[in-house]
Amino acid sequence: MPVAIRKSIWSPSVRPVFNSNKKSKSTEEGRIMKTRIDRRSLLGAALAIAAATGLSAGLASPAVAADGYPEKPVTLVVPFPPGGSTDLLARQIGEAISGPLGQPVVVENRGGAGGTVGANYVATSDPDGHTLLMGVTGSNAISAALRDDLPYDPVTDFDPVSIVIASPLVLVVNSESKFNSVADVIAYAKENPETFTHGTPGVGTSMHMTGELFGLETGTKLLHVPYKGSAQALQDLLGGQLDAMFGDILVTSEHIKTGRLRALGVTSTQRHYMLPDVPTIEEAGIDGYAAFSWQGIFAPAGTPPEVLGTLYAEIAKALESDKLQAFFKEKGFLIESMPPAESKEFIANEVKKWKGVVKAAGIGPK
Repeated sequence: MPVAIRKSIWSPSVRPVFNSNKKSKSTEEGRIMKTRIDRRSLLGAALAIAAATGLSAGLASPAVAADGYPEKPVTLVVPFPPGGSTDLLARQIGEAISGPLGQPVVVENRGGAGGTVGANYVATSDPDGHTLLMGVTGSNAISAALRDDLPYDPVTDFDPVSIVIASPLVLVVNSESKFNSVADVIAYAKENPETFTHGTPGVGTSMHMTGELFGLETGTKLLHVPYKGSAQALQDLLGGQLDAMFGDILVTSEHIKTGRLRALGVTSTQRHYMLPDVPTIEEAGIDGYAAFSWQGIFAPAGTPPEVLGTLYAEIAKALESDKLQAFFKEKGFLIESMPPAESKEFIANEVKKWKGVVKAAGIGPK
């Protein structure tokens, strides 16, 4: 049976990577260049891991599945307190794969330091597949760009099982705003540096970094206004105290529908099903622009490939279930189901991308 070829949520032939060592033709147009990753090389890596672990059309061959794994309950560490989207996602996936694995998948919340406490716990655990991490953009990419003292390396200290979902953001303004398009924002920001305000849940969050990437891509400098949470930023945007925010699609879509917010562009490579009439920011004129908040499952480095293959096969099947499909649709998540080898390549490029953005924007590291 042939290996199934997935249609990625990312651009079919390109995954943008920020490269701060190159300059564009115009400083005003921004200091971004993209390293275009050959999709065929990624596919080749995916096929290689499929062959090595017996993955065919998303299924694990019993003959090459990890012998005796799992031998005990599997702990899935969520690096945040209970109740958030990462916690809910982990519990949904854990429940779905526990039956096929023949062992309970126990979700354990280990919050702190933007997800890095839980991530470090897993990075230093035994690489036997019994302790996994529900990693996110912050803990497994952006933190490496912002912190010199990060106790782990997101690339070398983990073996990804799969990137499972991604969440694009949407650039929104108050409905009474004078800004009606992405082009309006760019024109204003160029003429009025560091006056166009965008609110975020804090420094280093995906919303903050998405705004920094937007500024670098367009040769503008936005004014970052950090809050203690996205809810506070949203309230100020609705109240007219902020110009904009790169907001969560699920949360902002209701305000867009009621007419309190105006959506200017989504940060994904394709239009989002919740906002089908809203162009991507790339469609709005910023070539190659893409920024996602993503989540995936990671094992400690050195985990046997056959264990990764077994886990990936069950996760891939779970993501195709009606229950998880409905859950993802409700939350606005885009399903990725990226295999181990490709996930490894993806993480390396995400770290490189955000390190470039952080350096060019002069944010850190700290």
